[in-house]
Amino acid sequence: QVQLVESGGGSVQAGGSLRLSCAASGMMFSIYDMGWYRQAPGKQREMVAVITSDFRTNYADSVTGRFTISRDNTKNMVYLQMNSLKPEDTAVYYCHAVRYGFNYWGKGTLVTVSS
Repeated sequence: QVQLVESGGGSVQAGGSLRLSCAASGMMFSIYDMGWYRQAPGKQREMVAVITSDFRTNYADSVTGRFTISRDNTKNMVYLQMNSLKPEDTAVYYCHAVRYGFNYWGKGTLVTVSS
């Protein structure tokens, strides 16, 4: 049974930082591409950052230079370091795992950035 559990969300002031964590279980973690997505109220879910099984990364233009995705295959963990946060970063952030046709989501963690 695949399970993705996010943690680290909370409320911060603009310009602050947060680190999100995602703990994966029930799968061969190292062969999956992992990612972080977010969804704000009234908006579509969007890709924030991805990290592939061979450690290639990609970021949404809106977060490039501010966010960093990383993974630790020895711990089955993926992280999102978020710096210089802006109010428009406010959203529920979801952990995602994908390999071929298999597609898994966490339940999300809320990030609120106030001005």
